[in-house]
Amino acid sequence: MTLRWSVFGVGWWGYFAWGSSSCLWVVFVDQLFGIVGCVTGVEEIVSSARSVLDLRARADAAEVSFLASLDSGASSDSLERRSLAEALAPELRLSPQGVLDRIHTALALTYRMPRLLQAMREGQVDRYCAERVLNVVAPISDSDALEVDRLLEEKLSRLSLTAWQPRNMAWHASQIVKQVDPDAESAAARTAHEGRKVTLDHGVYAQSRLSADLPSDVASAAYARVDAMARKLRLNDSSRNLDQLRANVFADLLLGNDPGVQVPQSAAMVYLHMPIDTALSMSETGASIDGIGPVPAPYAREIMTNPKSVWRKVLCDPATGNPVDLGRSSYRPNSTIRKLVQVRDRMCVVPWCRRPARHCDFDHQQEWSKDGGSTSTDNAAPRCRRHHRLKNAPGWIHSYDPLHGTSSITTPLGVTYDAKREPVLDPRSSNPDKPADSTSDYDPPPF
Repeated sequence: MTLRWSVFGVGWWGYFAWGSSSCLWVVFVDQLFGIVGCVTGVEEIVSSARSVLDLRARADAAEVSFLASLDSGASSDSLERRSLAEALAPELRLSPQGVLDRIHTALALTYRMPRLLQAMREGQVDRYCAERVLNVVAPISDSDALEVDRLLEEKLSRLSLTAWQPRNMAWHASQIVKQVDPDAESAAARTAHEGRKVTLDHGVYAQSRLSADLPSDVASAAYARVDAMARKLRLNDSSRNLDQLRANVFADLLLGNDPGVQVPQSAAMVYLHMPIDTALSMSETGASIDGIGPVPAPYAREIMTNPKSVWRKVLCDPATGNPVDLGRSSYRPNSTIRKLVQVRDRMCVVPWCRRPARHCDFDHQQEWSKDGGSTSTDNAAPRCRRHHRLKNAPGWIHSYDPLHGTSSITTPLGVTYDAKREPVLDPRSSNPDKPADSTSDYDPPPF
């Protein structure tokens, strides 16, 4: 094996040869060293940030092409591939297993998601984002993966810039996977559930990490309870921040100690949305959990039929899929308004925020005290505490249309990001013979 590098002021190139195969690739980066220089103007900051992403994505793509070029068709656990990984580990500053994982990623991108790989070569997607999408398409066949790759490229070309963020792109890919192979998601969920576990990783400075792989609804409910307890303790304890309080509450609950605070059962609630036809097993689509995203219909029905689950009727406009009313058996009108806004918007309305609406502030679009804005669904939006405080900060311009679900955020850098709310239910087509398009232009809840 030969490996030669040359570095110049405006570009870099490498030549690799392994056995009989070789790969020559050239990547030119304008103002390579200027990217990390001192930038002061707003336009320079935005341009430099985009240049950094472009450089990282192209470098990741170059590594993918290099590793894929070394593949001889050997199985993933063959001696030949493991030997290659061992030889490359010190050069790539990775463990041998890390090299094997990257080889697997390179082959998956090359043969299953070539359009996604092309987006990397064009500087639009880095390896981390690509791996998020690959995880979504892992359960489906190669031919179905190629179809998802094609549909994802088409859909992203119609959406706003925030759709290219890793969680958003993975969400779009999961929606397309459900369309291409509805059964794959359920099979993958069953396999993942069988792999639930608790792991302990000892770190440095006498700190360790305890983590658990759990069903999403259980993990979300557990975190919500810990968070609610920490926030209640925070009211009378300013010596510890929320992260520290959550860690202490988590340990106390596991060890059977009294955390010193109690919260109602509703504090550990998760919101599952499911169309009535899916609940009745007449359909296998449309189920989702706030803050998580789509879930397989069998998994959703299992949650629904749990004796501790509480059902709540949500009446939706069939033309738009947006909620218009809730059952009022036990809620006061002001509470109903708050709940309806939470169900309608699902998440903080800032395009890149994924905070569930039930953990957000009820924000008046027209301020109640200053502008005389009404406390109604037409003047309300959920904003997490951080973005609620940022709403009126210098340089930030926030706009949200509760009726149509469109958000527009302009940052102090002068860049505007737009997003559109996902409907609770897929809108019905005006043509009864034409099914609703599950790959519509709706942006996902902001992830």
